[in-house]
Amino acid sequence: MIRVAVSGTGNMGATVIAALEAQSDLQLVGVIAPRGAAGKHRAAGGALYRLQPDPAALFAATRPDVVVDFTNAAFVPQIVAAALAAGVRPVIGTSGIAAETVEALRAGCERRRLGALVAPNFAIGAVVLMHLAQIAARYFDAAEIIELHHDRKVDAPSGTAIETARLMRAARGSDFDHPQPRITPVEGSRGGVLGGVGLHSVRLPGLVAHQEVILGGPGQTLTLRHDSIGRDSFMPGVLLAIRAVMERENLTVGLGELIGLR
Repeated sequence: MIRVAVSGTGNMGATVIAALEAQSDLQLVGVIAPRGAAGKHRAAGGALYRLQPDPAALFAATRPDVVVDFTNAAFVPQIVAAALAAGVRPVIGTSGIAAETVEALRAGCERRRLGALVAPNFAIGAVVLMHLAQIAARYFDAAEIIELHHDRKVDAPSGTAIETARLMRAARGSDFDHPQPRITPVEGSRGGVLGGVGLHSVRLPGLVAHQEVILGGPGQTLTLRHDSIGRDSFMPGVLLAIRAVMERENLTVGLGELIGLR
């Protein structure tokens, strides 16, 4: 039985809790609520778990093997520090975390021989899209990414879009061409740019998480698109990561390696 703590009480946290309750080999032992109060709470499935705002206190009281984090980038360093000190393996899906936080986690995992995973996206289809975009990047000179999310997402562009652009730039070996118009009546209408890849963010109620990669060449375009129409789309990846970090002794970035993509 793998003992799991969940960090975050929003929509993603609630979805992770429900997914854990349906697994015979995973046990929910506690939830970190950064702005909540300590106590006990009953999950939708009837299980009673400890609720605690302080990660170190929760880890000491419940002794989890793994912590799954979907909070915010400002809170992640606290989760990382407490997890490493307690020997808890982090699975982090929070978007926009700083590079220095990732490197601190990497170094801590190597010292303590702990498995951990940081992923910009836990939907298997999104991971496959990123892999295909890397392959296509070698054959086209121009590329744009349009990412669409719900209106409560705190960052733009998304971590998935940023990582996709980085991977495409690395696969190509040079910046993409990014044409700029001579006249822009509306400033910023060409979006952001990373490695020559145009990045465009849409935020609307009714959306969950969607990404479209468009590559262009003479007389042709290639479009790759993935849609998460429900948060349950992320749960197979989260459950896979929880089980995988128990077998590892270092930090893994992204789900690609876990599903056989390099």
